[in-house]
Amino acid sequence: MTWWKGPLTGFDLETTGTDPEESRIVTAAVVDTLGGRVEGATNWLIDPGVPIPAEATAIHGITDTEARTHGRSAAEAVEEIARALHQRLAAGRPVVAFNAPYDLSLLDAELRRHGRPTLADRLGGPVTPVVDAMVVDRALDKYRKGSRTLQRVCEVYGVELHDAHEAGSDALAAVRVAVALGHRYPQAGDLPLDELHRRQIDWYRTWATDLQAWLRRKDPAATVDPRWPLKAAS
Repeated sequence: MTWWKGPLTGFDLETTGTDPEESRIVTAAVVDTLGGRVEGATNWLIDPGVPIPAEATAIHGITDTEARTHGRSAAEAVEEIARALHQRLAAGRPVVAFNAPYDLSLLDAELRRHGRPTLADRLGGPVTPVVDAMVVDRALDKYRKGSRTLQRVCEVYGVELHDAHEAGSDALAAVRVAVALGHRYPQAGDLPLDELHRRQIDWYRTWATDLQAWLRRKDPAATVDPRWPLKAAS
């Protein structure tokens, strides 16, 4: 069975900002699917322990009051999220994200912040198998014009996104985009998972190198981290 027809787990975070080392998790979702159909889902609302900026609330809708009143302890929640992902990765079940280096690196930073083992610690090695729908789309439809937001990519592949920037909806949409990519592009869909993971490392590195070269036309000091699926060393 090809990977995109089998069990996949979507993962998404909504957070306080854009820096994965400094931002905190506000909501999270782990969504188990088979053939794009939901088999089960776990969602977390978390008190991040820091103020949620207004610009972040404008995106995901979670206020400071809601997070403080109804949110889980960040230390407890990030441990639960890590356990859920570790269980699936250790069993060889792919974790699907849209821009994995953001979500996985941010989770990694939160685990370190709260003195918990990272995913790499738990796995005893690299965080794999991961399918990053953004990376695969960008590599295999390289010259398509327009943005690469999840909402736009869903439109391209005919995937319904019911509630953008709600973690459960985004996690499921990432899975369904990955399934559509596997179906449309046999050069990704027919690969064994370990080879697809390696290809994504290469695709991301190539993209980062090209982007850095372009940015350096105006700023010679510009850098783009080429590491995937985690930016921070684990």
